[in-house]
Amino acid sequence: MTQSYPFTLDANFSNDRIADLHSEFISAKPFQHVAIDNFLSPEHAQFLSDTFPKPDHPIWLDWKKRSPSYYGKLGPGNSSKFHLLEPEFKFALYELNSSVFLQFLETVSGIDKLLPDPHYQGGGIHQILHGGILDIHTDFNTHTRLDIFRQLNVIIYLNEQWEPAYGGELELWDAALADGGKCVKSIPPLFNRAVIFKTDKTSFHGHPQEWLAPPPITRRSIALYYYTARKLDGFEYTTLTDFQGVRSKELPKS
Repeated sequence: MTQSYPFTLDANFSNDRIADLHSEFISAKPFQHVAIDNFLSPEHAQFLSDTFPKPDHPIWLDWKKRSPSYYGKLGPGNSSKFHLLEPEFKFALYELNSSVFLQFLETVSGIDKLLPDPHYQGGGIHQILHGGILDIHTDFNTHTRLDIFRQLNVIIYLNEQWEPAYGGELELWDAALADGGKCVKSIPPLFNRAVIFKTDKTSFHGHPQEWLAPPPITRRSIALYYYTARKLDGFEYTTLTDFQGVRSKELPKS
């Protein structure tokens, strides 16, 4: 049986705007980042939205047994259950680990020799249910399974319906809460918007404001992390996700 795979990145992906994206990335505050609208072709973005797993799909871990720092947040944990995904959707995730996409990220960020994570540890896809939050934090940036070091996060939002009353904006903070940190930039999770940012122990981010879209509308995103085989000079690397205690919610009692 012939399979159709409608998600293949062109070899010249985003070449027409890559110089501007690099300039914006390296000069951004409070840490290096860039938000890109109309990131994928309309057909690719619609394909990802149409085939994104529903909240009752078996790919998701049980959020009620996870953490008050990410109340209502669905994730697969890693790629161990990717065999449950639609083959075409799984192929799209693999394509975002391809050489074409890595070369694009290297040019935007100025970080060379980037590596994908074939295990999608902590990433791949995320979905936030009504009332869900993600506390402000910095991410783990040491991948112990592969002994590599995380440098970039890429988030692609797939929310076809969004308005300010829904909340869930990605917040970028300038410091730890204990050091007087505050939100410097708030980025709405608009459909086909990507956010690329440098991942280190100063990249405080999250969405402490609840997702309040009426059910069944959820906050959906592709989440991808990229690494190098070496540590970059001047950066701290740990296996910890450092939640700041800006916002948490008590998990439901089982």
